Amino acid sequence: MRHFIPTFGKIVVMAKKIRIKTNTQKMNNDLLYWLGGSFTNFTSIRSPFDDIDLATEGVNKASVENLAGRMGISKKKMAEDILSISVKTMERKKPEEKLDKKSSSHAIEIARIMQHAYEVFEDEEKVKHWMNAENRALKSRKPIDLLETLSGINFVNDILGRIDEGVYS
Repeated sequence: MRHFIPTFGKIVVMAKKIRIKTNTQKMNNDLLYWLGGSFTNFTSIRSPFDDIDLATEGVNKASVENLAGRMGISKKKMAEDILSISVKTMERKKPEEKLDKKSSSHAIEIARIMQHAYEVFEDEEKVKHWMNAENRALKSRKPIDLLETLSGINFVNDILGRIDEGVYS
């Protein structure tokens, strides 16, 4: 598909990359990939209510460690810098032990960001690189460093949306 943009009496043709968006159910099930689907009791996430149920039930330590690995960060950075949990507390937990609701919800939102980044970059290594590289649109901060707050998560999500739409970011 091409877009025709009139500019000072001239017509400029710009090609736009077309992506076929997956349906919501597939996107939600891809969310389980980032959390290490085999580590959760959920086999699929069909609605936002399933997100709430998963957060209420609690995401386990193994899921958070899986997410950290897929993000290309250490377990220590994930625990202390992003989830605000002492690394010692995380180390004492068994792999199947659940995190509290707040930390679980936070991990789910980060998994959503990772899925969105994957949909934009279409390659897990590119996602890791983008998440861990300084970004001018983020005032030379790394997206990974903004994931400790809900505002930061929303901002990273907005930047990914801009990149997906072809806006300079």
